Amino acid sequence: MSAVALTLPAVAAPDGAALFARCAACHTRSGAGVAGAYPPLGADFRALAAKPAGRRYLTLAVLRGLSGPLMVEGKTYRGVMPAQVLDDASAAAVLNHVGTKIAQSGPAFKPFTEKEVVGYRASGATLSSAEVAKLHSGAGGK
Repeated sequence: MSAVALTLPAVAAPDGAALFARCAACHTRSGAGVAGAYPPLGADFRALAAKPAGRRYLTLAVLRGLSGPLMVEGKTYRGVMPAQVLDDASAAAVLNHVGTKIAQSGPAFKPFTEKEVVGYRASGATLSSAEVAKLHSGAGGK
């Protein structure tokens, strides 16, 4: 009897650019944001992504949402960001899309991993969107 190898179909990685289409409704396709409502996804994103607390904040912003005033690049934003219903791989994919294609200024970008998102999701499972927003300044947001 010979052994038969079983091949499972390859699972395509989530498409961060396609997922970003939801984000673009508020942050715009270029990530420029909307004055007073939705912040730009640029230097602030890159600065946050360069620090562990910032990476946690960015992940939780996507997974748990944001509410309450937020100061980004010296301007106040008062829009509400709903939590996005994404699995861990998809959350990493959209964050990586922003970090590589949208946010072009700031520190070098290190991609988010699915494992990293799993940990941040667990650590912020009980946080409200207002509590996540409060993490911004403590995480190094500008």
